[in-house]
Amino acid sequence: MYYGQCACGAVTAEISGEPVAVRQCWCRECQQVAAGGPTNNAMFLTDGVRLSGELATHSYVAASGNTLTQSFCPACGTPVMAQSSARPQFRTIRLGFLERGHGLSPSMAIWTAEAPPWARIDTALERHEGQPPAPGAQPA
Repeated sequence: MYYGQCACGAVTAEISGEPVAVRQCWCRECQQVAAGGPTNNAMFLTDGVRLSGELATHSYVAASGNTLTQSFCPACGTPVMAQSSARPQFRTIRLGFLERGHGLSPSMAIWTAEAPPWARIDTALERHEGQPPAPGAQPA
């Protein structure tokens, strides 16, 4: 079980099951959410994510062509999660929203083509210049 809480405590989460992927995203929209760096995210099955508290959202069509909805606490602004129209079976939870000691770290960096020139991407991470295959899918 994983637990999460925003900075002010108004939004909390209980998440059952292990993540299907843990990724670092360098797309431009994630850089904006993360103040210039990447977001670090764990993808969980939607059925395992139980959120409480009010969320604010912002939706847009991402470079992948899918509608991405970013969710955050309206009181303190803590980024909570994202969800893609192409993958409703997953919720992408921000690692910073999870309680300390969760033990998760990215194994993949995605949208690296959009990273700024000064970005330092761990060479141990699997890399994708754009949208990676869905978790569990075989690359084409």
